[in-house]
Amino acid sequence: MQNKKRLILHYYKVNLGIALGAIITIHSYKGGTGKTCVAISLAEMLAMKGKRVCLVDLDFHAPNIGFAFDIEKADLSINDYLNVGCEVNDILFDLTDRYGYDGRLLIAPADPSIEAIRDMSAKDRKWYMRALGRLLALRNSLLEEQGLDYLIFDASSGIGYSSINAVVTADIELLVNNMDTVQIEGAKRMIEELYDLFEKKIGLLLNKVPIKGRSLTEVEAQVTVECESLYNLPVLGVIPYFYEILETGVSSSFLKENPTHLFTKILEEIAVRVDSFSFGSLVVRKDSELMKIYKEQFIKKVTGVRM
Repeated sequence: MQNKKRLILHYYKVNLGIALGAIITIHSYKGGTGKTCVAISLAEMLAMKGKRVCLVDLDFHAPNIGFAFDIEKADLSINDYLNVGCEVNDILFDLTDRYGYDGRLLIAPADPSIEAIRDMSAKDRKWYMRALGRLLALRNSLLEEQGLDYLIFDASSGIGYSSINAVVTADIELLVNNMDTVQIEGAKRMIEELYDLFEKKIGLLLNKVPIKGRSLTEVEAQVTVECESLYNLPVLGVIPYFYEILETGVSSSFLKENPTHLFTKILEEIAVRVDSFSFGSLVVRKDSELMKIYKEQFIKKVTGVRM
């Protein structure tokens, strides 16, 4: 299967000039789902398995990716790129050699300062429309020019302009969900009002799932059936409530330092499923077409503003 996949990708790149990398947005209805932990861990696991990955922090309300990789202060960030203050290569950190990945891992951190968080919160709709164009340009600059397999966005929770941009730009949405009632109902509305509007391919990742003395296999089977029935979407992974991880957070070296930990094993399985789920899912659209969809469909329907 892997050889067949490589041959197909080679055909598209050589004969059609298309690099079939995928943009994945990791999103959730509200905070507290462990979305960023999942984004970091998935990006790392894909890099450990030989994939070329760039992880971009688009959670401007709570930017944490730089901290997770021990980058205390970056001269430039994704904020600057979206503000047209630099080019994307100016904000990338290549962590491949530092952590010894078999593939490649780049990260583009957001500015974690209070000033930057306030500045991003004050941006208006027109600014985010311009920023969408900058995000769309990453397909060429990262997936095609640098030959990456995956561009992963850690998006802000909920439905704000920042998260909408991440959703519009992506080929695949990975919705990180907990099993509490508010999250379940909110995610259902978000799927209907946002994801379905843009005809996105969606996978579910269930995180912080309580086991309560039962086997993981039993719990996984139960919640998978419940959620696939509720959302009519595939569940790509079930991650139990790991107290030791929640207390300390997932460091950038956790997976490599704990290869036999259940969390690592689960992330390895999820990475395989995501890779299979992503293959062949790339919807080729011109940037101008995506901009038109964004303007005419979402803004008119959800905000009532006529462009």
